[in-house]
Amino acid sequence: MTDLVRADAPVVMGVLNVTPDSFSDGGRYADLAAAVAHGVRLRDAGADLVDVGGESTRPGADRIDAETEIARVLPVVRELSAAGIPVSIDTSRARVAEAALAAGADVVNDVSGGLADPDMARVVRDGGCPWVLMHWRGHSRQMRDLATYTDVLADVRAELGQRVDAALAAGVAADRIIVDPGLGFAKTAAHNWELSARLPELVDLGFPLLFGASRKSYLGRLLADPAGAPRPTAEREAATVATSVLAVAAGAWGVRVHDVRGTADALAVWRATGSPRLTTAARADATAGAGNGGDR
Repeated sequence: MTDLVRADAPVVMGVLNVTPDSFSDGGRYADLAAAVAHGVRLRDAGADLVDVGGESTRPGADRIDAETEIARVLPVVRELSAAGIPVSIDTSRARVAEAALAAGADVVNDVSGGLADPDMARVVRDGGCPWVLMHWRGHSRQMRDLATYTDVLADVRAELGQRVDAALAAGVAADRIIVDPGLGFAKTAAHNWELSARLPELVDLGFPLLFGASRKSYLGRLLADPAGAPRPTAEREAATVATSVLAVAAGAWGVRVHDVRGTADALAVWRATGSPRLTTAARADATAGAGNGGDR
């Protein structure tokens, strides 16, 4: 697989939930044939990675056991990888990540940033694969109670920095680390909007940043009808595309989305304008020697 961590063009990660209870598409791809067919469609629509997840992390979701999660994701990862489709495994369990990497997965996308399973750092280090460290404070049942911040940007930045430091201390290579602010995870709508508005301050952590706003509830509330009813999940695509373009323009490395074609098309238009995008590698080169510090 081409080294997407240092990609110059924005990376599009397509969502493939093989779960019965994910907030947006739970149950649609629980069947192996349906899941693989959708993964192929995502690739054909422009996905650079297909993100396979077997456990819902929507607010309030109950956890499943590792065996169930492995049974859901492994056949899908194996078939997509055999078809030459780059795959990321969306899991917070080291056992699941290790099995998925052995089956051909290329990236570990860990919503817990390594906090849920201390063995994850070893799996990633030994696998030599990219690791998405998302900002996280607790499992789905707890997250609403944990959305308390003094300054959400400063707190998220500091807590992501701690996860990066822990990964580096465990021997994970710096050029394998990607960060994610975790929109919607222990965050209110106001928190999501503030993080989005101040995204360059998170990009300045110096690591590629993945942005995932796709179809989330805060977009639905923004687009509520006159009676106050949130826009239905499937009708939040235009808003998702807008967040993706704005995130990439602010320096995000990539976006995680359900609607890959719409996002890829919008990013193609954005790139055709010649708009500048300072990658993490370019940012590091520009500052070297200048006295600067380094609902799924």
